[in-house]
Amino acid sequence: MGQSKEYIRLAADLQSDSIVDGPGLRTVIWTQGCSHHCKGCQNPQTWDFNGGGLVPIEMVKEAIDELENQDGITFSGGDPMFQVEACLEIAKYCKEKGYNIWVYTGFTYEEIMKMSKKNPSYKEFLSYIDILVDGRFILKERDLSLLFRGSRNQRLIDVKKTIKNNEIVLLDEDEYFEKSSFKKKTIYV
Repeated sequence: MGQSKEYIRLAADLQSDSIVDGPGLRTVIWTQGCSHHCKGCQNPQTWDFNGGGLVPIEMVKEAIDELENQDGITFSGGDPMFQVEACLEIAKYCKEKGYNIWVYTGFTYEEIMKMSKKNPSYKEFLSYIDILVDGRFILKERDLSLLFRGSRNQRLIDVKKTIKNNEIVLLDEDEYFEKSSFKKKTIYV
């Protein structure tokens, strides 16, 4: 799949009011295309890199402008890292609007950092992400009791703290329910 800053291939329209793709009410951006092909994937229809529809990023931004009562934006799919340029443009816009951002990817944080050596957009995209849910879904490690992830190998990485400390920092799940930092921030102009 070619990279674009003008278009993104989506598996579906933006889905608002999700309560399972991160904290609070969230809007999910379902990217199209994934080569991980995890056994037991809940979204195999998003694997085909030519599936879904090609959408101008400006249309996605317009849809974001129309959102009401949403606490954050979640990129899922497919795998957003296969469209890092487009996702980066949308993430920048979402941050300008005060949204916190979660991203689900089958790549590990370490793999993304290696990929960023060839394409710095990966590292820049990470800089806009609050929580990265990383790692492929592994059916043998499936655990329905986990917070916002499907298998035990997947991590909820606090990206801001990870970048600051230069080591993986996981979301503190004990403090999670007490935090309000996942609410949309009011931006004054």
